[in-house]
Amino acid sequence: MATTADIRNGLVINYNNDLFQIIEFQHVKPGKGAAFVRTKLRSLTSSKVLDNTFNSGVTIYPVRVERREFQFLYKDEAGFNFMDSETFEQISLDEKLVVGADLMKEGQLVEILLNTENEAPLTCELPDVVELVVTYAEPGIKGDTANNPRKAVEVETGARIMVPMFIEEGDKLRIKTSSKEYVERVK
Repeated sequence: MATTADIRNGLVINYNNDLFQIIEFQHVKPGKGAAFVRTKLRSLTSSKVLDNTFNSGVTIYPVRVERREFQFLYKDEAGFNFMDSETFEQISLDEKLVVGADLMKEGQLVEILLNTENEAPLTCELPDVVELVVTYAEPGIKGDTANNPRKAVEVETGARIMVPMFIEEGDKLRIKTSSKEYVERVK
């Protein structure tokens, strides 16, 4: 058991008979009334995000989790298959447990959260930024430079990303996995 003073980003808690990961939080002390903690929680079973407010000092129930590095091998009917980088043990995850699956290519290193009580995988997280090659890009319209125009391109994993007009087929891009935003072109 813990209290709201122990809340931090990435903490996994048992709340309303479900496991939630704290994405962000803010301690608030208004001029009038009691302090509270405003949180954004992501369900590890359904991936839904909800906003919740805890009164200050309320008991929360953290769940012990472990982060392990795995390598993505391939996708089949059973789901996504990964190999533990240390023990070479393989596991298969359902598609709903993999956040940002359309940005993951074979051989990609990812972190999988495992519940330490039963070794059950909870979620799979990609690195903050991935580098992917553009496989299809329509040519930019010459002279269209007003208001920072963007176009959709397809990268090697099949994902569609909005990028600036100067990006062409064959360019290597750095993409933020949390929002699927273009960061920069890699030389």
